[in-house]
Amino acid sequence: MIRSFFFNIFLVIHTIIFCLWGFMLSLFDDGGKKLHFFGAMPWARVILWISGVKGSVSGLDNLQTGKPYIFMSNHQSYFDIFVLLANIPVAFKFIMKQELMKIFLLGPIMRRAGYIGLERKDPRKAVKSMNRAAEKIRNGASVLIFPEGTRSPDGRLQTFKKGGFHLAVKSGCDIVPVYIQGTHRIVPKGSFRINNKGMYKLYIGSPIQVKGCKKKDIPKLMDRVRDAMLNFRLRD
Repeated sequence: MIRSFFFNIFLVIHTIIFCLWGFMLSLFDDGGKKLHFFGAMPWARVILWISGVKGSVSGLDNLQTGKPYIFMSNHQSYFDIFVLLANIPVAFKFIMKQELMKIFLLGPIMRRAGYIGLERKDPRKAVKSMNRAAEKIRNGASVLIFPEGTRSPDGRLQTFKKGGFHLAVKSGCDIVPVYIQGTHRIVPKGSFRINNKGMYKLYIGSPIQVKGCKKKDIPKLMDRVRDAMLNFRLRD
C-alpha cells in the first residue's frame, strides 16, 4: 500500500515534468512525431521501469515502417497506456473519451500530439471526431482504439463497439489487432494499487486488410479482429 502511494505521487510529478517537456517539443513539432518518440514513449518507459513491471513483446515484425495502421487493442488496466506507448514503435494517436482531454496539463499536450477526443454522449460530435480521425489516417497517421470502449474488470474480452470499425472502413486503413495479457493483475480496474510481481505480454498481430470493405462487412470485420485477439489469449 505504501509503495503504491509513493508510486502514484511519482506518477503525478513525472507526468507534470513530461507535460512541460512535451509543450517545449510541440513548439517544433507540427505532426506529433517528436512528442511521441521523445515525450510519450520515454514517459511510459520510465513509469514501467520505476514500477518494476516487466514484460515481453512479440509480432513487431508484422509492422511496416512508414505505413499507417489502425491499432485495435483490448483494455484491462490503465497500465495498458504505458505498455502500448513504450513498446509499439509507431507514432500513433489515441482515440479516447473527450473527458480525458480535459485533464489539467495532460489534456492540452494530448491535443498538441494529435490525439482525438470522442464525445460519446453526442452522436453528431462523435461523427465529426471520427471524420477528423479518418482524414488524419488518409494523410498518413496511425491511430489506436480500444474497441471494447472501457476496461475489462476481469481481463476477459468484452463486446466490441462499432465506431472504430466504421472508421477503418471509411479510411480504408488496415487494422492491426493487439492483445495485452496480464495488466489486469498488475492494476485491476478501479484500483491504484500496483502488483509489481505481475508480468505483461504484448502481442501484435498481422494487419487485417480493410480496403474494399463496405459498411455491410463491419460485423465480419469485428469477428476477425476479435478472433485474432482470442487466439493470442489462448497462448497463455
